[in-house]
Amino acid sequence: MDLHQLFKTQTPIIGVVHLLPLPTSPRWGGSLKAVIDRAEQEATALASGGVDGIIVENFFDAPFTKNQVDPAVVSAITVVVQRIQNLVTLPVGLNVLRNDGKSAIAIASCVKAQFIRVNVLTGVMATDQGLIEGEAHQLLRYRRELGCDVKIFADVLVKHAHPLSSPHLTVAVKDTIERGLADAVILSGWATGSPPNLEDLELACEAAANTPVLIGSGANWENIGTLMKAANGVIVSSSLKRHGQIEQPIDPIRVSQFVEAAQRR
Repeated sequence: MDLHQLFKTQTPIIGVVHLLPLPTSPRWGGSLKAVIDRAEQEATALASGGVDGIIVENFFDAPFTKNQVDPAVVSAITVVVQRIQNLVTLPVGLNVLRNDGKSAIAIASCVKAQFIRVNVLTGVMATDQGLIEGEAHQLLRYRRELGCDVKIFADVLVKHAHPLSSPHLTVAVKDTIERGLADAVILSGWATGSPPNLEDLELACEAAANTPVLIGSGANWENIGTLMKAANGVIVSSSLKRHGQIEQPIDPIRVSQFVEAAQRR
Protein backbone atom coordinates (compact mmCIF):
# COMPACT_ATOMS: atom_id res chain seq x y z
CA MET A 1 0.00 0.00 0.00
CA ASP A 2 1.26 3.47 -0.90
CA LEU A 3 0.78 5.78 2.09
CA HIS A 4 1.69 8.79 -0.04
CA GLN A 5 -1.18 8.10 -2.40
CA LEU A 6 -3.63 8.12 0.52
CA PHE A 7 -2.18 10.81 2.80
CA LYS A 8 0.09 12.86 0.49
CA THR A 9 3.05 11.86 2.68
CA GLN A 10 5.04 8.69 3.29
CA THR A 11 4.92 9.22 7.08
CA PRO A 12 1.35 10.23 7.98
CA ILE A 13 0.22 11.60 11.32
CA ILE A 14 -3.36 10.41 11.88
CA GLY A 15 -5.28 12.16 14.64
CA VAL A 16 -8.16 10.45 16.42
CA VAL A 17 -11.61 11.90 17.06
CA HIS A 18 -13.01 10.11 20.12
CA LEU A 19 -16.78 10.36 19.84
CA LEU A 20 -18.81 11.13 22.94
CA PRO A 21 -21.11 8.23 23.99
CA LEU A 22 -23.47 7.24 21.20
CA PRO A 23 -27.11 6.03 21.32
CA THR A 24 -27.55 2.72 23.22
CA SER A 25 -24.17 3.03 24.99
CA PRO A 26 -24.30 3.12 28.83
CA ARG A 27 -23.24 6.77 29.05
CA TRP A 28 -25.28 8.09 26.10
CA GLY A 29 -26.26 11.65 26.97
CA GLY A 30 -29.35 11.90 24.77
CA SER A 31 -28.09 14.54 22.33
CA LEU A 32 -26.59 13.61 18.99
CA LYS A 33 -26.03 17.32 18.37
CA ALA A 34 -23.60 17.39 21.32
CA VAL A 35 -21.72 14.44 19.81
CA ILE A 36 -21.56 16.14 16.41
CA ASP A 37 -20.49 19.51 17.83
CA ARG A 38 -17.60 17.95 19.78
CA ALA A 39 -16.53 15.83 16.79
CA GLU A 40 -16.55 18.85 14.47
CA GLN A 41 -14.53 20.86 16.98
CA GLU A 42 -11.94 18.08 17.33
CA ALA A 43 -11.67 17.42 13.59
CA THR A 44 -11.12 21.14 12.97
CA ALA A 45 -8.47 21.27 15.71
CA LEU A 46 -6.65 18.30 14.20
CA ALA A 47 -6.76 19.71 10.67
CA SER A 48 -5.61 23.18 11.75
CA GLY A 49 -2.79 21.60 13.74
CA GLY A 50 -1.42 19.92 10.64
CA VAL A 51 -2.27 16.21 10.81
CA ASP A 52 -2.40 14.21 7.58
CA GLY A 53 -5.53 12.18 8.31
CA ILE A 54 -8.30 11.62 10.85
CA ILE A 55 -9.77 8.43 12.29
CA VAL A 56 -13.14 8.43 14.06
CA GLU A 57 -13.77 6.05 16.98
CA ASN A 58 -16.74 5.35 19.25
CA PHE A 59 -14.19 5.48 22.09
CA PHE A 60 -16.54 6.57 24.89
CA ASP A 61 -19.05 3.78 24.22
CA ALA A 62 -17.25 1.52 26.73
CA PRO A 63 -17.99 -1.11 27.84
CA PHE A 64 -17.94 -2.31 24.26
CA THR A 65 -19.66 -5.19 22.57
CA LYS A 66 -16.96 -7.46 21.21
CA ASN A 67 -18.31 -7.78 17.69
CA GLN A 68 -21.41 -6.24 16.09
CA VAL A 69 -22.53 -2.84 17.37
CA ASP A 70 -26.15 -1.68 17.50
CA PRO A 71 -27.57 -0.23 14.25
CA ALA A 72 -28.09 3.10 16.07
CA VAL A 73 -24.30 3.31 16.58
CA VAL A 74 -23.71 2.68 12.87
CA SER A 75 -26.23 5.37 11.98
CA ALA A 76 -24.75 7.91 14.40
CA ILE A 77 -21.17 7.33 13.24
CA THR A 78 -22.24 7.68 9.60
CA VAL A 79 -23.84 11.06 10.31
CA VAL A 80 -20.81 12.29 12.27
CA VAL A 81 -18.30 11.23 9.62
CA GLN A 82 -20.27 13.02 6.91
CA ARG A 83 -20.29 16.20 9.01
CA ILE A 84 -16.52 15.94 9.51
CA GLN A 85 -16.00 15.40 5.78
CA ASN A 86 -17.92 18.63 5.13
CA LEU A 87 -15.44 20.51 7.32
CA VAL A 88 -12.03 19.06 6.43
CA THR A 89 -10.44 17.76 3.25
CA LEU A 90 -8.21 15.21 4.98
CA PRO A 91 -8.59 11.44 4.47
CA VAL A 92 -10.99 10.04 7.07
CA GLY A 93 -10.99 6.56 8.56
CA LEU A 94 -13.11 4.60 11.04
CA ASN A 95 -12.64 2.28 13.98
CA VAL A 96 -15.89 0.74 15.23
CA LEU A 97 -15.03 -0.64 18.65
CA ARG A 98 -14.46 -3.15 19.82
CA ASN A 99 -14.05 -5.15 16.65
CA ASP A 100 -16.87 -4.44 14.20
CA GLY A 101 -14.87 -4.24 10.99
CA LYS A 102 -17.92 -5.11 8.92
CA SER A 103 -19.86 -2.05 10.13
CA ALA A 104 -16.76 0.11 9.69
CA ILE A 105 -16.26 -0.95 6.10
CA ALA A 106 -19.99 -0.55 5.38
CA ILE A 107 -19.94 3.03 6.67
CA ALA A 108 -16.69 3.76 4.84
CA SER A 109 -18.11 2.41 1.60
CA CYS A 110 -21.19 4.64 1.85
CA VAL A 111 -19.46 7.88 2.89
CA LYS A 112 -16.32 7.30 0.78
CA ALA A 113 -14.02 7.12 3.80
CA GLN A 114 -10.59 5.84 2.86
CA PHE A 115 -9.55 3.39 5.58
CA ILE A 116 -10.65 1.47 8.66
CA ARG A 117 -8.86 0.15 11.73
CA VAL A 118 -9.57 -3.39 12.88
CA ASN A 119 -8.33 -4.39 16.34
CA VAL A 120 -8.34 -8.16 15.75
CA LEU A 121 -8.13 -9.19 12.10
CA THR A 122 -6.53 -12.61 12.62
CA GLY A 123 -5.99 -14.90 15.59
CA VAL A 124 -7.79 -15.03 18.94
CA MET A 125 -7.37 -12.45 21.70
CA ALA A 126 -8.53 -12.56 25.31
CA THR A 127 -9.94 -9.11 26.11
CA ASP A 128 -12.17 -7.35 28.64
CA GLN A 129 -15.02 -8.11 26.19
CA GLY A 130 -14.22 -11.84 26.27
CA LEU A 131 -12.61 -13.84 23.49
CA ILE A 132 -12.41 -11.97 20.18
CA GLU A 133 -11.72 -13.99 17.05
CA GLY A 134 -10.36 -12.42 13.89
CA GLU A 135 -12.76 -12.56 10.95
CA ALA A 136 -10.49 -11.61 8.08
CA HIS A 137 -12.23 -14.06 5.77
CA GLN A 138 -15.61 -12.36 6.24
CA LEU A 139 -14.27 -8.82 6.12
CA LEU A 140 -12.21 -9.25 2.95
CA ARG A 141 -15.09 -10.94 1.15
CA TYR A 142 -17.48 -8.22 2.29
CA ARG A 143 -15.14 -5.53 0.96
CA ARG A 144 -15.13 -7.30 -2.37
CA GLU A 145 -18.94 -7.57 -2.36
CA LEU A 146 -19.24 -3.83 -1.70
CA GLY A 147 -16.89 -3.15 -4.59
CA CYS A 148 -14.89 -0.62 -2.56
CA ASP A 149 -11.18 -0.08 -2.03
CA VAL A 150 -11.26 0.88 1.65
CA LYS A 151 -7.85 0.12 3.16
CA ILE A 152 -7.69 -2.15 6.20
CA PHE A 153 -5.26 -1.09 8.95
CA ALA A 154 -4.99 -4.02 11.38
CA ASP A 155 -3.58 -4.12 14.88
CA VAL A 156 -1.02 -6.79 15.67
CA LEU A 157 -1.30 -8.13 19.24
CA VAL A 158 -3.66 -5.26 20.03
CA LYS A 159 -3.60 -3.26 23.30
CA HIS A 160 -5.96 -4.18 26.17
CA ALA A 161 -5.72 -7.82 25.06
CA HIS A 162 -3.61 -10.96 25.28
CA PRO A 163 -3.20 -13.65 22.62
CA LEU A 164 -4.41 -17.13 23.56
CA SER A 165 -1.30 -18.63 22.03
CA SER A 166 2.18 -17.15 22.41
CA PRO A 167 3.02 -16.03 18.88
CA HIS A 168 6.29 -14.32 18.15
CA LEU A 169 5.77 -10.74 16.97
CA THR A 170 7.34 -11.56 13.61
CA VAL A 171 4.90 -14.44 13.08
CA ALA A 172 1.93 -12.29 14.13
CA VAL A 173 2.89 -9.51 11.72
CA LYS A 174 3.43 -11.92 8.83
CA ASP A 175 0.12 -13.71 9.50
CA THR A 176 -1.78 -10.42 9.63
CA ILE A 177 -0.34 -9.37 6.27
CA GLU A 178 0.03 -12.62 4.37
CA ARG A 179 -2.99 -14.53 5.70
CA GLY A 180 -5.24 -11.65 6.83
CA LEU A 181 -4.35 -9.45 3.80
CA ALA A 182 -4.05 -6.27 5.91
CA ASP A 183 -3.04 -3.19 3.91
CA ALA A 184 -1.11 -1.80 6.90
CA VAL A 185 -0.36 -3.02 10.42
CA ILE A 186 -0.53 -1.15 13.72
CA LEU A 187 1.67 -1.73 16.75
CA SER A 188 0.63 -0.37 20.15
CA GLY A 189 1.79 -0.53 23.73
CA TRP A 190 -0.10 -2.54 26.35
CA ALA A 191 -2.85 0.08 26.83
CA THR A 192 -4.23 3.41 25.61
CA GLY A 193 -1.50 6.02 26.10
CA SER A 194 1.27 3.43 26.30
CA PRO A 195 3.83 3.42 23.44
CA PRO A 196 5.29 0.34 21.73
CA ASN A 197 9.00 -0.13 22.35
CA LEU A 198 11.49 0.69 19.65
CA GLU A 199 12.80 -2.86 19.36
CA ASP A 200 9.31 -4.21 18.68
CA LEU A 201 8.72 -1.52 16.04
CA GLU A 202 11.96 -2.41 14.30
CA LEU A 203 11.09 -6.11 14.41
CA ALA A 204 7.59 -5.44 13.05
CA CYS A 205 8.92 -3.29 10.19
CA GLU A 206 11.41 -6.00 9.25
CA ALA A 207 8.65 -8.64 9.25
CA ALA A 208 6.22 -6.40 7.35
CA ALA A 209 8.69 -5.80 4.50
CA ASN A 210 6.88 -3.41 2.13
CA THR A 211 3.67 -3.15 4.17
CA PRO A 212 3.42 0.03 6.28
CA VAL A 213 3.74 -0.21 10.07
CA LEU A 214 2.05 2.48 12.17
CA ILE A 215 2.40 3.39 15.84
CA GLY A 216 -1.01 2.84 17.44
CA SER A 217 -0.71 4.35 20.92
CA GLY A 218 1.44 6.29 23.34
CA ALA A 219 3.10 8.73 20.94
CA ASN A 220 3.84 12.22 22.28
CA TRP A 221 6.07 15.09 21.19
CA GLU A 222 8.90 13.81 23.40
CA ASN A 223 9.10 10.28 21.98
CA ILE A 224 7.74 10.67 18.45
CA GLY A 225 11.10 11.58 16.92
CA THR A 226 12.59 8.33 18.18
CA LEU A 227 9.58 6.12 17.44
CA MET A 228 9.19 7.39 13.87
CA LYS A 229 12.72 6.26 13.05
CA ALA A 230 11.31 2.74 13.10
CA ALA A 231 7.75 3.28 11.78
CA ASN A 232 5.94 4.53 8.69
CA GLY A 233 3.31 6.60 10.47
CA VAL A 234 1.44 7.22 13.70
CA ILE A 235 -2.11 7.22 15.05
CA VAL A 236 -2.28 9.65 17.97
CA SER A 237 -4.87 10.99 20.39
CA SER A 238 -4.18 11.06 24.15
CA SER A 239 -1.19 13.43 24.00
CA LEU A 240 -3.16 15.84 21.80
CA LYS A 241 -5.94 16.30 24.37
CA ARG A 242 -6.14 19.36 26.61
CA HIS A 243 -3.77 18.79 29.57
CA GLY A 244 -3.04 15.36 28.03
CA GLN A 245 -6.20 13.98 29.66
CA ILE A 246 -8.13 11.43 27.62
CA GLU A 247 -11.61 12.78 28.44
CA GLN A 248 -10.71 16.31 27.34
CA PRO A 249 -11.17 17.65 23.76
CA ILE A 250 -8.32 17.98 21.26
CA ASP A 251 -6.07 20.99 21.84
CA PRO A 252 -4.92 22.54 18.51
CA ILE A 253 -1.75 23.92 20.14
CA ARG A 254 -0.74 20.44 21.32
CA VAL A 255 -1.48 19.13 17.81
CA SER A 256 0.87 21.71 16.29
CA GLN A 257 3.59 20.86 18.84
CA PHE A 258 3.27 17.16 18.05
CA VAL A 259 3.34 17.66 14.28
CA GLU A 260 6.38 19.92 14.59
CA ALA A 261 8.21 17.35 16.75
CA ALA A 262 7.36 14.53 14.32
CA GLN A 263 8.62 16.52 11.34
CA ARG A 264 11.89 17.40 13.13
CA ARG A 265 13.01 13.79 13.42
